[in-house]
Amino acid sequence: MTKAEVVNEISERTGVEKTIVQETVESFFTIVKSSLIKGENVYFRGFGSFVVQHRAQKIARNISKNTQITIPAHNIPKFKPSKTFVEKVKKG
Repeated sequence: MTKAEVVNEISERTGVEKTIVQETVESFFTIVKSSLIKGENVYFRGFGSFVVQHRAQKIARNISKNTQITIPAHNIPKFKPSKTFVEKVKKG
């Protein structure tokens, strides 16, 4: 399902204009992104969490050049679904 399809679905279910729903969805994404950039996790009870995961520095190999490179420590965004959400998806 694409973002446009989500906007259409929300608009149909709520009766709110698509432009307003589009602005709301964009604002939601902006807030989640800015929170994760600041290092703040975002939690939605019963749905899941958007969390910042820290990756430690590590040594990797470039096989084609047969050299080692250092990958610096960094943060990555991660979505962790809630247990109830996972159970519902498993059941179909």
